[in-house]
Amino acid sequence: MDGLAPSRARERLGDALFRHVAGPSGAENRARIHDTPGPRWFAPEEPICRVHGDASMFVGGLSALLLQSLHPRAMAAVEAHSGYRGDPWGRLQRTSTFLAFTTYGTAEDAQRAVDGVRAVHARIRGRSPDGEPYRADDPHLLEWVHVAEVDSFLRAHQRYGARRLDAAECDAYVASAARVGRALGVPRPPRTARELAERIEAFRPELRGTREARAAARFILLRPPLPWPARPPYAMLAAAAVALLPPWARHPLGLPLLPRTERWCAAPAGAAVTSTIRWAMHRPPAADGA
Repeated sequence: MDGLAPSRARERLGDALFRHVAGPSGAENRARIHDTPGPRWFAPEEPICRVHGDASMFVGGLSALLLQSLHPRAMAAVEAHSGYRGDPWGRLQRTSTFLAFTTYGTAEDAQRAVDGVRAVHARIRGRSPDGEPYRADDPHLLEWVHVAEVDSFLRAHQRYGARRLDAAECDAYVASAARVGRALGVPRPPRTARELAERIEAFRPELRGTREARAAARFILLRPPLPWPARPPYAMLAAAAVALLPPWARHPLGLPLLPRTERWCAAPAGAAVTSTIRWAMHRPPAADGA
């Protein structure tokens, strides 16, 4: 019986994480994604499948939200339309479901997921607090959201992934992500890691830490909608996500740059919590006769 305790703890933790990330339809979506026959956008051995299936995505996703918030018009759209404060888990679940369908689902289901997002984007219009008009389907804003996300996911994988990508695989990952970006309306998404870095740099003059961006950072990092027992490991994830940001992105969000603390505390904590998530969500094959 004692030998079953770690297995049961692993199962409970894995199920809890899956429910939070995938939502109430998670099991149904998982079965459809993996069990439906048909061509896929990406083969199982492609780097995008490795990156998006790794526990490092928990860190990369948080870091992407922080980085994306630095574009004032993108942040204004999030503030007005995403409902991230009232339903943060819903937003996470929609994003994770989209990534799962486009990465692993059939080509038909991947396109259906893209069409759904584009239909939502087409309805989102408004003005930022300083009067700038925005549209969620603006190709320029779509490009920023895309490059910030891809950069964050790749950074997270290279720091916390179970098996890092080599240079050619990094380029392959960016090129595969470009297929999804084009489908969403990004005209010329980067196709190599070098192009990705150049696009991020080109956006820097447009980026700044607005009041809305700093408020979002405080909510994401300090006030997660979690029970108290879950907050310490979440704090470790949050610290790792901040450490993952480019140094120039910290100050606009009011986040300190503490290289020694990050090296000796945040990075090991991020590695530990990512490894725990990976352990919990990986189910070993059942023994014969079990």
